Amino acid sequence: MSTFASALYAVSAPVLEISLLNALQLVLLIVAVGAFALLFKPLLVGIARAMVLVVRPKLSREERLARQQMREAQALQRTLGKMDGVSPSNAAELRALSTRA
Repeated sequence: MSTFASALYAVSAPVLEISLLNALQLVLLIVAVGAFALLFKPLLVGIARAMVLVVRPKLSREERLARQQMREAQALQRTLGKMDGVSPSNAAELRALSTRA
């Protein structure tokens, strides 16, 4: 017998020992788990979202606004840094506008 055939027999031997009743029980178990998941999907999704909120809570409105302002200020600083070498007068005007905001 070739090596491939003996390896195939070794792998398939446990599969061949499964009775029809055991296979039917396995299929019914998979169907039951699928039906359970389908029936309780909204509940399971809510539980998953609650777990995400426990690990990473939502930011308050003030925190979101502060982060947005920080990002805008950083973007303005990058723009000013790029404009310094190209057009100093435009950079000065942008600085003046940023102090008013």
